[in-house]
Amino acid sequence: MTDGQVAASKEAGLTDAERDVLEQIEEENVDFVRLQFTDITGTVKNVSVPASQVEKAFEEGIWFDGSSIEGFVRIQESDMRLEPDPETFAVLPWRSDGDTASARLICDVVNTDGTPFEGGPRQVLKSVLAEAEEMGYSVSIGPEPEFFLFQKDEDGRATTVPHDSGGYFDLAPKDLASDVRREIIFTLEQMGFEVEASHHEVADGQHEINFKYDDALSAADNIATFRAVVRAVAEQNDIHATFMPKPISAINGSGMHSHISLFDDEGNAFADEDDEFNLSETAYKFMGGVLNHAEAFTAVTNPTVNSYKRLVPGYEAPVYVAWSDVNRSALIRVPDAAGASSRFEIRSPDPSCNPYLALAVVIKAGLEGIENDADPGDPVREDIYEFDDAKLDEYGITTLPGSLDRAIDALEGDEVVREALGEHVTEKFVEAKRADYADYKTHVSAWEKEKYLEKF
Repeated sequence: MTDGQVAASKEAGLTDAERDVLEQIEEENVDFVRLQFTDITGTVKNVSVPASQVEKAFEEGIWFDGSSIEGFVRIQESDMRLEPDPETFAVLPWRSDGDTASARLICDVVNTDGTPFEGGPRQVLKSVLAEAEEMGYSVSIGPEPEFFLFQKDEDGRATTVPHDSGGYFDLAPKDLASDVRREIIFTLEQMGFEVEASHHEVADGQHEINFKYDDALSAADNIATFRAVVRAVAEQNDIHATFMPKPISAINGSGMHSHISLFDDEGNAFADEDDEFNLSETAYKFMGGVLNHAEAFTAVTNPTVNSYKRLVPGYEAPVYVAWSDVNRSALIRVPDAAGASSRFEIRSPDPSCNPYLALAVVIKAGLEGIENDADPGDPVREDIYEFDDAKLDEYGITTLPGSLDRAIDALEGDEVVREALGEHVTEKFVEAKRADYADYKTHVSAWEKEKYLEKF
């Protein structure tokens, strides 16, 4: 920017971060910027504006019709505004041609009077994080979203034929997607991600790329961005990427294990080196809250009918509401970590969730646990998959809901989870998921035809 442009920006009341974005736009020769946000299902929406309009977007926002977005507002109250968050600016490497480039800004949704829109998923998470801040905590999240890469048919449509036949930590030639993963990683790094590891997962065509933990809001932004990057790079390689939890029967599904810890003025509030598991009383109370509300928040962390095809015993997915340091059949696992790294891992979420809503309900459950001295009970070090009903009762272990319908019932009966989502999102989310389940119940599947058509 020229000195005159900077001076004009200052007069316009732009923040330093907003002026930095305008400078980057000029330096990177960005011609269009995508203003992004998500609906309640987690689908990324965007409107593209010429780079010349970004300053106006910072000053005035961009108006749009909220009644056309899943779970937002009614037709008679449709006017809404997008306010770009300058901290989320990133150039989109796959949209750059060497001469010009495209970029994105993630936006908050506001009402016509300038107040935050309570139905905006990003605002839902911000509200919960504000509660954590009032309690003296910041929240750190390290997500691990898994995904599948599938071949396309001759017409370019997605199939469920895995792109390779590799297994856990396999190398080429079995892991044919190593080059694709490398391209995804390079793209993420260009967008500011710090990638810690990548590898082939257990199932054919299944992969995981782990990026560094971050504050909860940035982590949610990163999950949404990660899914977009994976899909875009896959398309460039003429394959299809999906975050569907269970695309193929009888093999492992895709989860989004999430590592969580709280920090206060003294450092990691979950750390206690005198404890057997290096966890503090705060950590145990938070864990207790998560376990207490797990059945209800499952509707949000596992929001599709297909999610419950993954949450079954035998495929490394947790279905039991318990915790352990060695047992991956439990909902919560405590890794061997201490000090600043003390944390625990919530293993039930899947990557089809809206990341803002999913993190909001988990964090809210944990904060309620701190406020009410929740007790997570003792760790379970046996393989819970081997327990019969009597032993589950003996240990006091319950299971996650077995269907989306049951999960929605649990959500509606849980005041804490409803409070985390807010009245608006709760109503719209339940409405959308009830409709999904009703449609699913009336659908006749290929399995049913194969099983019954000739038999009866």
